Amino acid sequence: MKILAQPRTAAFFDLDKTVIAKSSTLTFSRSFYQGGLINRRGVLRSAYAQFVYLLGGADHDQMERMREYVSSLCRGWNVSQVKEIVAETLHEVIDPIIYDEAASLIEQHHAAGRDVVIVSSSGAEVVEPIGELIGADRVVATRMVVEHGCYTGEVDYYAYGPAKAEAIAALAVSEGYDLDRCYAYSDSVTDLPMLQAVGHPHAVNPDRALRREAVARGWPVLAFERPVRLRQRLPALGMPPRPALAAGAAVAAAACAAGLVWYASRRRVPGPPVSARSLIGTA
Repeated sequence: MKILAQPRTAAFFDLDKTVIAKSSTLTFSRSFYQGGLINRRGVLRSAYAQFVYLLGGADHDQMERMREYVSSLCRGWNVSQVKEIVAETLHEVIDPIIYDEAASLIEQHHAAGRDVVIVSSSGAEVVEPIGELIGADRVVATRMVVEHGCYTGEVDYYAYGPAKAEAIAALAVSEGYDLDRCYAYSDSVTDLPMLQAVGHPHAVNPDRALRREAVARGWPVLAFERPVRLRQRLPALGMPPRPALAAGAAVAAAACAAGLVWYASRRRVPGPPVSARSLIGTA
């Protein structure tokens, strides 16, 4: 009797405040300053944006305003220089802010045979190295137009809102994922289309609007609270890091900082944490 192969599955993770505790691009602001890409005012503005980001969330209008601001900011930046800065400072700025709970979930999904895909509105020069660091198999990220090795300031592809869901659907076709059996994780209501695209959506450290949606829809709500260095986890796991990620051509990104967001501070509605381990099945 012929045995039918099980359909492939994946776990899709938003990046900021889902896998890492801060905004990925804002975290590199000091590195960009030291590399001469932004001035002191830019560093201070990024620090403030990081502060309010940690306290609240971002709606559509705020995301659009920041997209326009960052597109203008990075006009003329040399792509190779951005890549070098990110590579040189990746472990220093990102390694300490990776959530232990997210790292554990990534390991569990890999152990269950699922691909792990990072889906972020930040630029690929930031997202791809982070994806490789945490062992992701693929990334979906924002890309910007590049001419003569520099950013023009125009956005080629913005991995935001419905575009994330469309990218996931495209990957389902190219990679053979059964989306009804796939998982997704995000902190923001702007990622509602991405969460609705899979059979197992999860709200992680959700903003107020996403928490309301998750409660209304009966989705699990997770609390990630323990940033930890990966190097501290790997010896205990007894395993090396995952190999370099494979980025599909349809979602390969070439943007520097198009994922910066200017968040408005607002209080979060409290809710009980849920154990992530208990939510990982074999579906």
